[in-house]
Amino acid sequence: MEDQGRVGGVDKNMRHPEWIKVKSTDTHETKKILRHHGVSTVCEEARCPNQGKCFSQSAAAFMILGDRCTRNCSFCAVESSEPLPPDPEEPEKVANAVMALGLKFAVITSVTRDDLPDGGAGGFAGTIQAIKNKNNAIKIEVLTPDFKGDSEALKTVLDAGPDVFNHNIETVPRLYSAVRPMADYATSVSVLNTAKKLSPAIKTKSGIMTGLGETEQEVLSVMHDLREAGCDFLTIGQYLQPRRTNIPVVEYIKPEIFERYRIKALEKGFRAVASSPLTRSSMDASAMFDNAPLF
Repeated sequence: MEDQGRVGGVDKNMRHPEWIKVKSTDTHETKKILRHHGVSTVCEEARCPNQGKCFSQSAAAFMILGDRCTRNCSFCAVESSEPLPPDPEEPEKVANAVMALGLKFAVITSVTRDDLPDGGAGGFAGTIQAIKNKNNAIKIEVLTPDFKGDSEALKTVLDAGPDVFNHNIETVPRLYSAVRPMADYATSVSVLNTAKKLSPAIKTKSGIMTGLGETEQEVLSVMHDLREAGCDFLTIGQYLQPRRTNIPVVEYIKPEIFERYRIKALEKGFRAVASSPLTRSSMDASAMFDNAPLF
């Protein structure tokens, strides 16, 4: 609705509005390091629009446990098919890549591995430990799947000592059947709530996509649920269709609405909020962590 700063429906002749145009940058050196160490990034696999910006700054979000997902979220560009067994050498490969890139803050995420008994929790724990073995001063954020709500899997990850535990809520409850058909909103909220209860000192984080047909009130309601679960950090960004086969954009949300969401989220008590059309869950993760007030 135009009076709320929205484009009611998408102009099929306009790929993206002017406010979400992305400048191309040189990413060769970062990609060279990633390929040398044989590691994957969600930046590439999910076709993130900020890939150039982050890679030009030698930043990347590592994706572990393969590049095939056991779920079929309609917004995601990652292939959904039967995964291969995890690479036992992957934690060391990621740790070596972190060192080669000179990262002080590393982000680790994964595909969903419902086929594994622990949902891949051991892969996260092993990767965290491998990085810490190289340099214990490096801060680590993990962005995990829901592990089907298994608290033991969560404990495995949290006991490894990440600095930030991130699990994205992605969208509002009403849209889950279309956007995350194999996931459950209540389970995702519960994951964040359980993580905070198990490890109160670890910052928790979540992210919402907009432009899928949600209302402003629904977004505010999700914020409320996340705060009730003790979530510390929040990211809000515009959904962009990565492939023709993915769910289409319903509307492009204007920058002033993102700013309004940012202010509302801070009012609700989030310690740090990133909200803009190009905001992504792992983007500028270090800055969000460092700038969070300590109280």
